[in-house]
Amino acid sequence: MTRQTQVTVVTVAHNSLGVLPAMLASLPDGTPTTIVDNASENVAALRALATAHDATLLENGSNLGFGVACNKGADMAATEFLLFLNPDATVAPDTIEQLIEAARRYPHAVAFNPRIADAAGKPYFKRRSSLLPGRASMPRGWPAADREVSVLSGAALFVRRADFEAVGGFDPIIFLYHEDDDLSLRLAARGPLMFIRGAEVWHQGGRSSVRSADVAALKAWHMGRSCVYAMRKHGRSFAFSRAFASAIVQLAAPDAWLFRRKRAKQRAFLRGVLSARNLRPVSPETKP
Repeated sequence: MTRQTQVTVVTVAHNSLGVLPAMLASLPDGTPTTIVDNASENVAALRALATAHDATLLENGSNLGFGVACNKGADMAATEFLLFLNPDATVAPDTIEQLIEAARRYPHAVAFNPRIADAAGKPYFKRRSSLLPGRASMPRGWPAADREVSVLSGAALFVRRADFEAVGGFDPIIFLYHEDDDLSLRLAARGPLMFIRGAEVWHQGGRSSVRSADVAALKAWHMGRSCVYAMRKHGRSFAFSRAFASAIVQLAAPDAWLFRRKRAKQRAFLRGVLSARNLRPVSPETKP
């Protein structure tokens, strides 16, 4: 068994043909790959792309959200590890090998982030989460060496499949945003989360789907809703009040009134927060 066949790459597409070819081309030959499509418009081109890269394509008839799509892709995997990779990300030639070696080096760790850089080469490092107290925040920028971290980014999340399945995967109630924070905290109950300095991924950020005012507003709505739900789920105090106050402050900012797109986005965020006012999470049973 070669190194790369120990890992299944799972990526979620929604009108992502502008970035997906580069991501697939960056993967080592023979890497099992599953594309889960959330009702993209040009399905024929997506099918051709998947065939060209020997990738499995799962087609959802509607947009089921990021977490549900990831879970469907993971259900298809039979490998020891999973790498959830955004379609607007690319990996270095040895990234997957570096992550596998890290998993052997840290046998008690359950999930990992590589060193992620943005399109300009700057550190893309998730140092804090609204689901955690401020004291859990880490310094800015990449750590100088491998180290345990408090939360992981879903842009390139490497996890032992057994641990992913044991915590029930991504929470299906979270359509978009905070789903990686929520998964991180549940995985952390089973073992350390690790940053791996030697593994490298480039992430363009915000390019997984087409850019438009409607898409921005839809994302903002889900961000507001997920913020309240996820904070409540993890016992953060005054979840609704804090999100509501943030929405009001952002809507009152001068640029929200100067720019129509910005105003629509902030209004959508507020509506998302309000939609979650009576949404109460049910903690899933964790498998042993």
